[in-house]
Amino acid sequence: MKAIVFDKIGGPEVMKIAEVPKPEVKPGMVLLKVRAAGINFADTLFRQGQYLMQPKLPDTPGLEGSGEIEAVGAGVTNLKVGQRVAALGSKMYAEYALAPAAQVIPLPDSIGFAEGAAFPIQVLTAWHMLHTSHKTAPGQTVLVHSAAGGVGIVAVQIAKAAGARVIGTVSNDSKFALVKEHGADDVINYVTNDFATEANRLTGGRGVDLILDAVGATTMEKGLTCLAPFGHLILYGRAGGPPEPLNLFKLFEKSTKVSGFVLYTVTAVPEVMRRGIEESFKLMAEGKLKLVIGKSFPLAAAAEAHRFMESRNSTGKLILTP
Repeated sequence: MKAIVFDKIGGPEVMKIAEVPKPEVKPGMVLLKVRAAGINFADTLFRQGQYLMQPKLPDTPGLEGSGEIEAVGAGVTNLKVGQRVAALGSKMYAEYALAPAAQVIPLPDSIGFAEGAAFPIQVLTAWHMLHTSHKTAPGQTVLVHSAAGGVGIVAVQIAKAAGARVIGTVSNDSKFALVKEHGADDVINYVTNDFATEANRLTGGRGVDLILDAVGATTMEKGLTCLAPFGHLILYGRAGGPPEPLNLFKLFEKSTKVSGFVLYTVTAVPEVMRRGIEESFKLMAEGKLKLVIGKSFPLAAAAEAHRFMESRNSTGKLILTP
């Protein structure tokens, strides 16, 4: 089968398409015939050896995908061959990939493979930050960094559906319309404006109740200055680099809190994982959540896709199609 492989850490150019053995299904897992693979910023960190999980060279990137189940392993009773699913797994930049059965999500007929590949990480990350790590409610104000990106554009919609006022930040004015179209009440260009000053101005000096931050180094410290009393900042990425160590005494000023989030914590708690899936599909069925596919690339163009993601010009979800 064909797969994207890299045998050394580095830039996008280290990834090449190659012929590799088709994986064999293992107990407790399913073998997925991949129709679409989601591209995440975490994949770029993995390629550089900077992710939570280190590559075992030669290795293949890819944390999520969608397709049909090719085979089920011993002990898997709730899934069947031929079923249309999305999945969290590894080595998804390939024609076939393995995924733990507990991390396989049957897809409703109304959801295509491109949307399916966009669902596991971006939707569930956004939903659980807003409804598990935090309890988003009407009357709250939520600030979403990178609001035109994969997780960001979903978080805007889910926060709006929960009744919150939503402020999005973007890197250039060309992204304003997309973020507004998907429900943001206000949009800030954080390159040309001080987002914290603007957020405080927009809230009459009160600040925001929740900040979703995947940027890190250039945003977290400043974000603390625009939190409302008892406000909450969730750090779930480091696209701008790792932030400086947190001075906990800064939290005393307004009794604020900072927490971290990674989706794999949720996958270890099946009932919590299931609730997020069901509630997200419900929002989609009600027309309150639409998945934005920014661009699709053929599998062989994985390096080009990574360059595009790292350019910060992308919007919505980027996918690969084997």
